Amino acid sequence: MLMKSAITSTYSPTGSRNFFLNLLKKSTTLSHLTQTHAQIILNDFQNDISTITKLTHRLFDLKATSYARHLFLSIPNPDLFLFNVLIKGFSNAHSISLYTHLRKCTHLKPDNFTYAFAIASASTLSDEKVGILLHQHAVVDGYGSDLFVGTAVVDFYLKNWRIDLARKVFDKMPVRDTVSWNSMISGLVRNCCFDDAVWVFERMLKDGGIPLDSTTVAAILPALAELQELTLGMEVQCLAIKLGFHSYVHVLTGFISLYSKCGDIEAAKFLFEEIRRPDLVSYNAMISGYTSNGESECSVRLFKQLLGSREKVNSSTIVGLIPVFHPFGYLSLTDCIHGFCVKSGILSQPSVSTALTTVYSRLNEIKSARLLFDKSLEKTPASWNAMISGYTQNGLTEAAISLFQEMQRSKVSPNPVTVTSILSACAQLGALSLGKWVHSLVKSKNFESNIYVSTALIDMYAKCGGISEARELFDLMVGKNVVTWNAMISGYGLHGQGQDALKLFSEMSHSGVTPNGVTFLSLLYACSHAGLVEEGEKIFQSMIHDYHYKPLPEHYACVVDILGRSGQLEKALKFIKEMPVEPGAAEWGALLGACVIHKDKKIARVASEKLFELDPENVGYYVLLSNLYSVERNYRLAASVRQDVKKRKLAKTPGCTLIEIGETPHVFTSGDRSHPQASAIYAMLEKLIRKMKEAGFQTEIDTALHDVEEEEKELMINVHSEKLAIAFGLIATDPGTEIRIFKNLRVCVDCHTATKFISKITERVIVVRDANRFHHFKDGLCSCGDYW
Repeated sequence: MLMKSAITSTYSPTGSRNFFLNLLKKSTTLSHLTQTHAQIILNDFQNDISTITKLTHRLFDLKATSYARHLFLSIPNPDLFLFNVLIKGFSNAHSISLYTHLRKCTHLKPDNFTYAFAIASASTLSDEKVGILLHQHAVVDGYGSDLFVGTAVVDFYLKNWRIDLARKVFDKMPVRDTVSWNSMISGLVRNCCFDDAVWVFERMLKDGGIPLDSTTVAAILPALAELQELTLGMEVQCLAIKLGFHSYVHVLTGFISLYSKCGDIEAAKFLFEEIRRPDLVSYNAMISGYTSNGESECSVRLFKQLLGSREKVNSSTIVGLIPVFHPFGYLSLTDCIHGFCVKSGILSQPSVSTALTTVYSRLNEIKSARLLFDKSLEKTPASWNAMISGYTQNGLTEAAISLFQEMQRSKVSPNPVTVTSILSACAQLGALSLGKWVHSLVKSKNFESNIYVSTALIDMYAKCGGISEARELFDLMVGKNVVTWNAMISGYGLHGQGQDALKLFSEMSHSGVTPNGVTFLSLLYACSHAGLVEEGEKIFQSMIHDYHYKPLPEHYACVVDILGRSGQLEKALKFIKEMPVEPGAAEWGALLGACVIHKDKKIARVASEKLFELDPENVGYYVLLSNLYSVERNYRLAASVRQDVKKRKLAKTPGCTLIEIGETPHVFTSGDRSHPQASAIYAMLEKLIRKMKEAGFQTEIDTALHDVEEEEKELMINVHSEKLAIAFGLIATDPGTEIRIFKNLRVCVDCHTATKFISKITERVIVVRDANRFHHFKDGLCSCGDYW
């Protein structure tokens, strides 16, 4: 009624275009627009392009896309400006159809705005080829150097994870404005290229001629938060104050997130209180800040305050409330949040269900996570990633791979996060053929420039036995972060190449990348498995005195392992007793393992007594002690230990070995006869054992059960899972082909010796990955030098 009265009171018979343009500008609802449209028709302005273009623009502002489309179709001769409004307004596949219609069915020629809007629309499509083709069209039509088009192209490539192409386009732009710099920075942040985003930001500052705005400051803050660059963040804060942006709510919100993620929750709280009227985004940042710092009680209190203010919460509020980063001890809170989401209807939001899936997975509530995933009506790439990652983190690698294959069948395009998760699963399982297939997918999707994907590929190849392939990829990488260096150093450690690991650490030190706790752990592990005692001790001392890094239990355990494996058991025990912190199961476990290798019952008894106090439910320690007694032929004590295991109802993890033939994985357990080719496998095994004995092989039966006959002991040892897998590999592959197998436990002495003989007899290279490391067998020798 108000709109009608406005029209009636202001309308004159000489109504002009400007009158309707002004009226359209003031319209705030769809009802207003429909009434104005009626008056436009009554006054014979329905074919006036300027008026209809303005009406179309306002319809898109009010999300009335269907109405806008029908209006456009009623215009006999739309001009380029109207086409551009439609292409921008739809921002989806309809925009591309309109662009195609414009080129093929009209005399009009696209301009820079047409291309910018069409390319922006192509960002919403699953197929990147459309956007690439539009970019080519723009170049051919002479708009390749246009600022507006260039910014849209950069944004398109970044949204499609094509960081390399985005950089090329950005670097070739003859002129860049604040918007184009902001697009580059925010796009790199979205792609988790945080170091690159900071580099671009610093480059923008050095450029000098480009003014920063509040969006620039807000865009760089997430990168600084993820990199924990609080000092640099504070410098940006000073810059924001100087430029007058600091009081802007969205900038203050960015700083709240920065301080929260850098662990300074008090500073974040202070900034939050500086905002006179915090909006929902500010509340969300503060709630998330409390949660990410393990202060869930504070986040719940603020959440209740938000509800009390009658502000309607959104999905970001709930995601910030869910204790994803500190889930342990908060299962009941997670259940309560889950219940609230169901009642409020917000569970249908993909970001909420994905966050809940993530936290349930981290709490090892994998069934709840999968149930939530299955019930999700809209499964986004992030939803799939959360579930695949959940399986991988819980060691359910086969389930992760199966779900990834289901994702492929569902036509959901994987992104770098998906690829990183599935490569981790391949690395855990030793699924090299699938890992190689994922590598080909990485190439086809042009994800190689993503540092996390490239690092995951290095890790996968190293853990699947391809250390040379891992190094080749490592050398090809232009930018390497600490995780990349760690992956390669760790890979060398797994393969017993300690000297290579130390050499690479020297290169890392000269590259300017600061090592972290994982770097030193990987180095100590490498020294341990290569017998580099002196080097290992130097690394440990350097970590403390040169890098001022406080050792964790894992670092102390590695030093114990280094000393213990070399036979310096007394020194290892002294090291434990002189530790500045209370030694735990990790240190005593390493000592017990060394005692078994060197058959030292005295120190083993000391270590085992401590372990049974600290970790009485860990069956591995009982097995080690029992094996030590068996080797010493003290079967009474071995039986006593095993009896204790039975009383406690502890179960030993069953050994299994995987071998891939082609792209098919085959898993064997000890004495397994379930394989379709079982008869041929056992026939090959008998043939091997006969030839091995002729060559001087003697079965190591000391650790077998003492209460069975010697002949039966030998039979038990001869059908261990790794021997069955190798026998199958010999009959399923061509002569001379390398055989790779993956054992879930440490390879036993007998199987290790047997594999050396088999490599000699069959003239095959056999690569074995056990729970500790890689063994490369060739010509009767092992790369570990019998040091594992």
